[in-house]
Amino acid sequence: MRLVIARCQVDYVGRLTAHLPMARRLLLIKADGSVLVHSDGGSYKPLNWMSPPCWLEERSGEVAAARADSALPDGAKALWVVTNKAGEELRITIEDVEHDTSHELGVDPGLVKDGVEAHLQELLAEHVQTLGAGYTLIRREYMTAIGPVDLLCRDADGATVAVEIKRRGEIDGVEQLTRYLELLNRDPLLAPVAGVFAAQQIKPQARTLAEDRGIRCLVLDYNALRGTESSEFRLF
Repeated sequence: MRLVIARCQVDYVGRLTAHLPMARRLLLIKADGSVLVHSDGGSYKPLNWMSPPCWLEERSGEVAAARADSALPDGAKALWVVTNKAGEELRITIEDVEHDTSHELGVDPGLVKDGVEAHLQELLAEHVQTLGAGYTLIRREYMTAIGPVDLLCRDADGATVAVEIKRRGEIDGVEQLTRYLELLNRDPLLAPVAGVFAAQQIKPQARTLAEDRGIRCLVLDYNALRGTESSEFRLF
C-alpha cells in the first residue's frame, strides 16, 4: 500500500462529475489497484475513489503541460490520472507532496467473526432453505480476492446467490456484500449473482440501501435456527 499526503485538487469525470478544490488530503493506492482520497474527517468513507480494475498514470508537470487534455493550474507539480474500464477518470492535480511511502502488508487473513455471527453462518448453512424453498449450499466461506463470502448458494432456479451474515445489519455490511457481488459477477461461471443480506437485526438505513441495490434482506431468528423455543415472553 502506498500512502501519500499531498495538497491536491480532485476531479471525477464520468457518468457524473465531482470536484474537490485544492486542500491537504491523504491518497491511498492499494495493491488491488484501487485509489482512494481521504480527508481528516468523514469517518471511514473516502471523499472520492476509483475501484479496480483501474490504471494509474502519474504525469509530471512537464509531461502534463505538453498534453492538451492535461493542463495544470499554476503551481501544480503533477497530475495523476486514474482510469477505469468504462473510461471514467479520477484526475488528481498535486501542488505539493508532504509524505510518500509504500508498505508491504502481505496477505490479510480476513475478518474474524464473533461467536454469534460464526454460529449463525454455521446454522444457516445447515438450514439453507431458510433462505427460500429449493435453495442449496455451494460452499461456506467462498474465497474471493477481497475476502470470503459467508455463504454461496443456488436458488430453486439454479441461479447463484451470495449471502452476507451479520448479527446486526448496518450500512457497512451492505457495502461489503456489494463489493463481493461486483467481483463475483465478473466470473462468467457464476454470473448473474444475486445478494442476500441476513442478520438478526437490520437497521432501516441498511435495508433501504440494500433494497435500492437489488439485495434482499432477511431477518434471522437465532433461536429458531437452533431449534429452540423463543424465551421472549418467559419470566424464567
